[in-house]
Amino acid sequence: MAFQVTDGNFDQEVLQSDIPVLVDFWAPWCGPCRAMGPVIDELATEYEGQIKICKMNVDENSASPSKFGIRAIPTLILFKGGEVLDQTTGAVSKSSIKEMISKKAL
Repeated sequence: MAFQVTDGNFDQEVLQSDIPVLVDFWAPWCGPCRAMGPVIDELATEYEGQIKICKMNVDENSASPSKFGIRAIPTLILFKGGEVLDQTTGAVSKSSIKEMISKKAL
């Protein structure tokens, strides 16, 4: 299951992580976000120990999405060493997320 991050722990859990981190910026009212939820949880299980997979509810946390220019959801951002490696917006397939992770983070 994906780890829930907040504005309060974003720096520690994402930017200061020793391993790459994929953050799913989402909201409960967003249909495409809800559709991607199970895929994100599957990826969290598949990549456990290699990549941290996190979800951030943009309705409950505004500082971090604002800092990274999130204007549409779902948005996935891949971080490594505190830097943005890649980003995608909209509902995307599991295979394209895996491709992004393998090309940029592993």
